[in-house]
Amino acid sequence: MSIAIYILVMALVTYLIRMMPFVFFRRKIRSNFIKSVLYYLPYAVLSAMTFPAVFYTTGNIYTSVIGTVVAIVLAYFDLPLIVVALSCSAAALISGFLIL
Repeated sequence: MSIAIYILVMALVTYLIRMMPFVFFRRKIRSNFIKSVLYYLPYAVLSAMTFPAVFYTTGNIYTSVIGTVVAIVLAYFDLPLIVVALSCSAAALISGFLIL
C-alpha cells in the first residue's frame, strides 16, 4: 500500500512542478533578464546535481579528480563528447590501478 502512496505523491509533485509556470506566467515574458534566467536554469540545475556526484563515483577522490581534470582539459579543446567521456573514464580507471 505504501508504494501506491509514494507513486501518488510523486505524480502530484510532478504535476505541480509542470503546472506552476502556466499559472504564474500567463502573459508573454518581455524581460530579457527573466528570459536568460529561464534559458540557463536547466543547465545550472543539471550541473549542480551532476558535478558533486562525479567525486563519489569511483570510491576514491583522487581517481575522480584525475578523471575530472582530464574531462575538463579535453572539453576545453572542443573534442567530441564521446572522446571526452571515454578518455576521462579511462584516466580514472588507469589511475585507480596505479594508486592501488
